[in-house]
Amino acid sequence: MSKLAIENVSRTFPAARAGAEPTRALLPVDLSVAENDFITILGPSGCGKSTLLRIVAGLDRATTGRVLLDGSAVARPGPDRGMVFQSYTLFPWLTVLDNIAFGLRERGVPQAERQAAAQEWCQRVGLRGFEHHYPKQLSGGMQQRTAIARVLANDPSIMLLDEPFGALDNQTRALMQEMLLGIWERERKTVLFVTHDIEEAIFLASRVIVMSARPGRIKADVTVGLDYPRHYTVKTSAAFSDLKARLTEEIRSEAVIAAGTH
Repeated sequence: MSKLAIENVSRTFPAARAGAEPTRALLPVDLSVAENDFITILGPSGCGKSTLLRIVAGLDRATTGRVLLDGSAVARPGPDRGMVFQSYTLFPWLTVLDNIAFGLRERGVPQAERQAAAQEWCQRVGLRGFEHHYPKQLSGGMQQRTAIARVLANDPSIMLLDEPFGALDNQTRALMQEMLLGIWERERKTVLFVTHDIEEAIFLASRVIVMSARPGRIKADVTVGLDYPRHYTVKTSAAFSDLKARLTEEIRSEAVIAAGTH
């Protein structure tokens, strides 16, 4: 089971200095995520997408509301939630294999077992032959493959990804999307994926959540009626184009609000 419930979650940050107003990042958000859902969260910059993800991860606390994973309240980070960040968060002094095995080591998994798991995931994300390389010897895409493998080796109930491909070039980004989708189709993890890229949101998701301009709220919850498994050529289909047009208009109107123009 890996059902996620976000109930009345909001976040207001204290004023940065005396006399300033607190910053309302999120208005109350309610969201139910079923087991094996692949949810992408789309919205203009500063709308609270990453804040919401960090609250689910237990890295930030909600001002109101609660997050439940399989009926248990989320109060802190835990191995049932695996987080992949936009920045490359690998340990530079560890090899690819040791980075992948890090979470298992922290949990006290025996060395032989964690090394076997790291080897398996290293191959499954396409890093065979780079097991003993260090992060500085890898491209950005390879570093993110390592970060994704590290999360999956820990076998979380839910994967949380915060614009993990945002810093990659277009070709590498497309390949990473296909890799992640292939892993999800096999592993059937529950996924929350934050992105600002509309095509990426549609290609990956079973549902796209559109956030409003700050303070963020859920503006739309759009089911993506495209069959899995998905091939990259689906991006040229009429159904894909129709969804892209709809979501582009949703996001554009919020970006206008965020920019303070009419």
